[in-house]
Amino acid sequence: MIEVNPLNGNKFILNSNHIEKIEEIPETVITLINGKKYLVKESSKEIVDKVIEFRRKYWANVRLEESNEEE
Repeated sequence: MIEVNPLNGNKFILNSNHIEKIEEIPETVITLINGKKYLVKESSKEIVDKVIEFRRKYWANVRLEESNEEE
């Protein structure tokens, strides 16, 4: 899950697992696997960085929980 800033100014949280593609034309357009599109203020690089950071945190928590279960 990542926070994005659409052009209308109302931030929302997006499930990054549903992203099909990201385009800059010149606005950044996020297309989901269901075909829905969002125009956002972030660049495609910023979106990718947010997804990577979210997944790093997620997998760090998974590993922590697994290590706690082993104790």
